[in-house]
Amino acid sequence: MAVNEVLYYVVVTVVALAVWLTLVAMVVRGWRNRGRRQAESVGELPVAPADPGELIRGPHTGLYLGSTMAPSWQNRIAVGDFGDRANAQLSAFPAGLLIERSGASQIWIPEESIVAVRTERGLAGKAMSRDGVLVIRWALPTGIQVDSGLRADDKSVYPEWVAAYEEITEKAFRELELTDEHESGTKKTKKRDK
Repeated sequence: MAVNEVLYYVVVTVVALAVWLTLVAMVVRGWRNRGRRQAESVGELPVAPADPGELIRGPHTGLYLGSTMAPSWQNRIAVGDFGDRANAQLSAFPAGLLIERSGASQIWIPEESIVAVRTERGLAGKAMSRDGVLVIRWALPTGIQVDSGLRADDKSVYPEWVAAYEEITEKAFRELELTDEHESGTKKTKKRDK
């Protein structure tokens, strides 16, 4: 192999590596910028109490997919490690829900913050089969609602979780429907007034 050929392959390799490193740096920078933009909306996350009470449900294992700004299933939260995927355990206590993640901080969802518990096809940019993800919609202390998702190792536990929060979920969807109806009526009134 001639010296020119070797030099050519070295240059091509170095350029390809430089392009790849630049793309990785841009992705990391974008993720950090997203985290800075979201920091005020997310605020301080709730901390689990020292004694959350007696275990009601779980722990059920699975993959924590992340959390998104509700109602978007793709607007992933990038503040701290809140949006990081990790193996996790989901447990229910009288005071709230605890998501314990491997290699990441735990997430505490106070009982009074829970808005809905349902199954979805996907969350945080991860699409699954129908009803493949257990999604918990809850309100942060800032008032912003988020969806946190877990793909359980045993999906047969989903009905138990959904049934336990059925009344709260139905109330949330009734309120959403009333809001939609009110907004639709307001838009129709505005069109007639023009």
